[in-house]
Amino acid sequence: MAGSARAEGRGDEVFVVYNARMPESKEVAEYYARRRQVPPSQVMGVDMSGIEAISRGEYRDRLEKPLLKALKDKELFHFGSQEVREPNGQVRHVGRKVIASKIRYLVLCYGVPLKIGPDAAFKEEVPADLPTPLRRNDAAVDSELSCLPLVEEGYLRLGPRHNPLYGATNAAQLNPTNGILMVARLDGPTASIARGLVDKALDAETNGLWGRAYFDLRGLTSGEYKVGDDQIRSAAEACRRLGFETVVDENGATLPVSFPLSQVALYAGWYDESVSGPFTLPKVEFMPGAFAYHLHSFNAATLRSTTHHWAGALLAKGVTATLGTVEEPYLSGCPNMAAFFPRFIEGFTFGEAAYACQGYLSWQTTVVGDPLYRPFSKSPIQQVSELEQRHSKWLDWACLRVANLGLVNHEPASTIANRLETLPLTRESPVLMEKLADLYEAQSKSESSIAALQNVLKLDPSPQQRIRVMLTLATRLLVLAREPEAYADYQQFVEEFPEYPDRGDILRKLVAMAEKLGKTADAAKYQQEIEHPNAPPLPALKGIPRRPGI
Repeated sequence: MAGSARAEGRGDEVFVVYNARMPESKEVAEYYARRRQVPPSQVMGVDMSGIEAISRGEYRDRLEKPLLKALKDKELFHFGSQEVREPNGQVRHVGRKVIASKIRYLVLCYGVPLKIGPDAAFKEEVPADLPTPLRRNDAAVDSELSCLPLVEEGYLRLGPRHNPLYGATNAAQLNPTNGILMVARLDGPTASIARGLVDKALDAETNGLWGRAYFDLRGLTSGEYKVGDDQIRSAAEACRRLGFETVVDENGATLPVSFPLSQVALYAGWYDESVSGPFTLPKVEFMPGAFAYHLHSFNAATLRSTTHHWAGALLAKGVTATLGTVEEPYLSGCPNMAAFFPRFIEGFTFGEAAYACQGYLSWQTTVVGDPLYRPFSKSPIQQVSELEQRHSKWLDWACLRVANLGLVNHEPASTIANRLETLPLTRESPVLMEKLADLYEAQSKSESSIAALQNVLKLDPSPQQRIRVMLTLATRLLVLAREPEAYADYQQFVEEFPEYPDRGDILRKLVAMAEKLGKTADAAKYQQEIEHPNAPPLPALKGIPRRPGI
């Protein structure tokens, strides 16, 4: 990716469409246009039904045709003739395509339909080599509109269309003159959530996108679905090499609800039909600007639900951008995270990265979020300098990324640890202090690692970071046979987190440890709670007060 050309995302490169029947759709459009400085002449209302799934006839007559006419009338699209030649050089036919364009992006606002239903009455010649499962003309509205520059050429609507710029490393190539209009939507369960995508994107562009990267694999080593694991694993490796604190889960099942998912900047996983695990908790620690994607054939079958499928639920929990498929795309038709993550983190806009990672267009993918969103326009060193000058609360995350880049470039863990030890910010930051603990552990300095984890708990970690650190601390104490301290840590844990999903597992550990330490009364008390989990809450144990604010 180094040295690749990157096109800047600007408001005058955007055309915005809203549903004229829905006032809230217009409000989202006007808000976006104002914040991104989109010219008023490039905002348009269309008269459509407000349902998510529409017929191909409604799509054609109420969206595609009026939109194409507007782009031509406003001289944003200029069509010209193009000869299409056979391999032997003979002219096959003369088509018309976009030869000049003033826009690169189309933004659909809350209320514009999501998907086009199958239409048996829409007849086209079926290519003999098109597999039977792909002989469908249903599609995501976004994906169909991305082919708008090819409408006058008369492209085939049946089945998927190969994306000629799949895997592109030159962002400027993603242009209507090359047959692609980058289409995204400001959408979600509510108009308020859709509007909020703009604010969160701009916030992250100002301050950077910070946090941890999580990848949930299935542990596949063979079979036709292994490619899904391979893509997500490659995405994780890209994030690690680009300096993110990266967590990879190889277990066959998706992340359990007890998994301490803290300060999430980036996430990709698969394969549950509906939102599950830690993403079902009342609060998920998504950072401002977070991107999250869960691979499933129907992960974006609706954007209105916060419990069914994934896209709507992730948006409701605070995600700023996501991708999804509205109907069965088959695995090869899903967005490729191995292509998305490195491009996004190395400076593509969200829209550019989203369209460089799709193998097919006129198919099933929807792109949700501000396509101009570009949080990685500056190098980590530049970000550290700017955040330091502004005394930003995000400075410790920028320092963490620089430290991780040092490790990627083969600096010894001892060198990075010494640097963090001398950095005054480390003493104030639970983020850097936890990293220091991990660096000590990597050097087999277990006592120092434990002391650093204890310091993290004296600072102000997020709730999920606190859960992770307390559980890690207990484990490391046990390795050093410091059982009384580990026992006290587990006691503190069950007091602070009475709703922890795997509370029973912690209680069983406490029973075993209490018996070993001769604390028979404690063992009986914890055993009683295991056997009667719905009993009234236990009073705080003597000497273990509940922390305020937890």
